[in-house]
Amino acid sequence: MPSRLFMLFLAAGLTSCGGAEPMKPRAVPEARTPVEKKVLATHLAGSWFTANAEELSRELQGYMDRADEPVLEQVLALIQPHAGYRFSGPTAGYGARQIAGKAYARVVVMSPSHRIPMRNLVALPDATHFSTPLGEVPLDLDFLARLQNSPFFRVIPEAHVGEHSVQIQVPFLQKALGAFQLVPLVMGQLDENAVRGIAAILRGLVDEQTLVVVSTDFTHYGPNYGYLPFRENIEQNLEKLDMGAMDFIRRKDLAGFRSYCEQTGATICGRDPVAVLLAMLPADSEAHLLHYDTSGRVLGDYENSVSYVSMAFTGRWKGEPMSAPAAKEFTLDAEDKQALLKLARGTIEYYMEHKQPPTPEALGIAITPGMQQVAGAFVTLHQRGQLRGCIGEIVPRRPVYQAIIEQAVNAAVNDYRFNPVTAGEVAGLHIEISVLTPPHDVKSYGDIVIGRHGMILSKQGRSAVFLPQVAPEQGWGIEETLTHLSLKAGLPPDAWREGASYKVFEAVVFSEDKV
Repeated sequence: MPSRLFMLFLAAGLTSCGGAEPMKPRAVPEARTPVEKKVLATHLAGSWFTANAEELSRELQGYMDRADEPVLEQVLALIQPHAGYRFSGPTAGYGARQIAGKAYARVVVMSPSHRIPMRNLVALPDATHFSTPLGEVPLDLDFLARLQNSPFFRVIPEAHVGEHSVQIQVPFLQKALGAFQLVPLVMGQLDENAVRGIAAILRGLVDEQTLVVVSTDFTHYGPNYGYLPFRENIEQNLEKLDMGAMDFIRRKDLAGFRSYCEQTGATICGRDPVAVLLAMLPADSEAHLLHYDTSGRVLGDYENSVSYVSMAFTGRWKGEPMSAPAAKEFTLDAEDKQALLKLARGTIEYYMEHKQPPTPEALGIAITPGMQQVAGAFVTLHQRGQLRGCIGEIVPRRPVYQAIIEQAVNAAVNDYRFNPVTAGEVAGLHIEISVLTPPHDVKSYGDIVIGRHGMILSKQGRSAVFLPQVAPEQGWGIEETLTHLSLKAGLPPDAWREGASYKVFEAVVFSEDKV
């Protein structure tokens, strides 16, 4: 096997690994974490809402005071509109009232991209703070740094500059909550696999101190939006159309919601952030419709109209990963390995035909006790000796066979560095699987054993990962390995010497030609 440098990025969900020269790489900005203060100022002040802080504060308070719905307990998520406050402020006030005075450590705002096309990507900001007339809000840099480690999340500054769907939410959050940290996410156009992958990552990071806000307007009707499914009884038909979508949201029916949008052509600009939320929500959470309105009603003219919805979701985020076996207890026999390899290949073949991952039963694969062990894992694809895709997850959170199914698809079609694998390429792929033991802390780099340990270096909000096989394949000793690991984390080459923390893990590596 040719020399290859794996590059894994720690995340609660997906990770990608680097390798040989990619085939037809896509140009995507490199992820980076700002270390000096950098403020992203809203461009909406003075147009979408007043630039006067006192007037804005009074306006927001008025919207919340006029909201007459009972206050709910344990609100974990909101759906909020994002038009100018003249139009959507009264509706947004209902959601803001539900969280007013409550304590959240962070707010994750998930919004659609209105200007920058991004296929299966979520844009992160290049900033440390966000500012409005009401002051500055710090970003949760640790949370954002962990997201950067997944191929679905990239720092794309231009997606945030001028994107109103995030910016319109912040003053309401400032007025309702006071102090909190912000996680602004601008989402591109997502297929179902990306929706579920992104949701899995976020679900593993949110906790009981997290509020998730989906920023979306509902139906955009009229010639200005190129959507005229009806021309009579517009007000009633709009409400019927919007309530149809909300019915699927209330039932947390992800497939039904996406199908409804496709069948009706419903112009819900934030349909993908809504879909991610539906895939994230705990099974026992409940949805509550707080308010519904339209710009047509506000203006008394339905020639063009945008619908506004405020919804709240109650329950508790369950962000704890599944428990994993200790390293000494983790075993895979030859039968388990062969079955996992067969599962990975069968999954890719099935996905090429059906555009969705299979169940093991559909592939005729029996799940053994070994395959039910909880572990991190990743799938690596090679073609003619060259890396063709590599994605996985380090943190153990589910049975390994489930991880293999998802990561086989991700390695084939969601590694941002490569064009998606085509059906004609599948037969020529060589598949390798690495199953990881749970990472654990070590006191210093002196405890790392080259050739045995995979390693995670963390310092100043940055982190980087090498698999156990990286250093031996490159012929590196411990100092050279840690120098490269520091550089990979975006740190100075000698950053590993002082102030860094380390975790280590081991890997069971097997492939179609070496079980």
